Amino acid sequence: MNPLSVRVPDTRVRRLSATLYGYLFLSDLVLLYPVYVLLFSDTGLTVGQISALFVIWSVTAIVLEVPSGAWADAVSRRLLLCLAPLLTGGCFALWVLAGSWWAFALGFVLWGAGGVLGSGALEALVYTELDRLGAAARYARTMGRGRTAGMLGVLASLGLAGPVLTAGGYRAVGAASVLSAVLAAAVATRFPRHRPAPPPSAVSCDEVGPGWWASLRAGLVETRADRRVRAAVLLVPVVTAVGGTLDEYTPLLARDTGVAASTVPLLLLPVWIGMTVGGLLAPAAQRLTDRGYAALLALAAVALAAGAAVRHPGGFLLLGVAFCALQLATVLADARLQHRITGPGRATVTSVAGMGTDLAMVVVYAGYALVAASGGHPVAFVAAAVPYLLVAGGLAVSGRAGERPTTPVTR
Repeated sequence: MNPLSVRVPDTRVRRLSATLYGYLFLSDLVLLYPVYVLLFSDTGLTVGQISALFVIWSVTAIVLEVPSGAWADAVSRRLLLCLAPLLTGGCFALWVLAGSWWAFALGFVLWGAGGVLGSGALEALVYTELDRLGAAARYARTMGRGRTAGMLGVLASLGLAGPVLTAGGYRAVGAASVLSAVLAAAVATRFPRHRPAPPPSAVSCDEVGPGWWASLRAGLVETRADRRVRAAVLLVPVVTAVGGTLDEYTPLLARDTGVAASTVPLLLLPVWIGMTVGGLLAPAAQRLTDRGYAALLALAAVALAAGAAVRHPGGFLLLGVAFCALQLATVLADARLQHRITGPGRATVTSVAGMGTDLAMVVVYAGYALVAASGGHPVAFVAAAVPYLLVAGGLAVSGRAGERPTTPVTR
């Protein structure tokens, strides 16, 4: 279907969008987000042990990412989106009830499993349904606003976490996080069940696709055989991995400025406000050429390094600019990938990109632990900005004027 088609049944598009926004808002309304690294630290864990937990999280995702994507292509994507937040909620409950390194590790396994169930399945469901309604060109705008809804959930968490932590400690924060996960699972039941038509050899059914193995093979073949798809798959981890890793360490960077633990969530507000704005800018930013996209990454790198280097709470304003640019770059990379996929293994191809991100994040976690152990968190943040400068330089040199990195612009 032509992605430029814009005459669509607006009621059904709005219903899909509202469900997406509610799901992502509740999925990210997690009061533990701004303080769970502090929970680890207060339990006595070192930076190395905390980084090891993040590696376990990423390895879980690496192992399960592509098989779960094929599963999403073969069965009900809506079912997986219902299960995902329930596993994440189990993680939060385990953390606050047990409170040991092994409990944290097992919790990250649950969170990693929940994450991969939704990874690929969500993007594929939204794009497929928009395409079915003749509104594929709205994907970047819809997902950009969806990611913004998630950022609003995080912002609400930042505002609520401090008072709830003061009133009831980590257990109260954990209970609120579990409740949000359960509500997200309930909202996921409102997603549509339509699926692309299966091949002639498959049995046609709303909930049954071409089969797990056939879905897996179709997605992997398209990733390998289509050069444009392969390039889009590679761009996703290049853009996403470092930023996705650094936001886990921002509470420790904030506390290093000398503020109290209860003030850390408020200090993180510029970061998450920046990410919120980044999602909203996605429709306009579709006009960026490769060189414009390179400039966006360069801006993120400079703001990231400068914000961390000042070692002052005011530096988080610059970090907000950096994470705004990184969020925008992430949404655009995802949109370009979705528009280049043409085969039946959409969730599988998306999960291949997700697995690449997880692999890259393991490297970043290990590197961060080494640098932070010797130079501190500000130095580690400055070092993390270097890869973005390198990627920006490569895109600036190889980019062709007029080439867009994401989707056709809706007219």
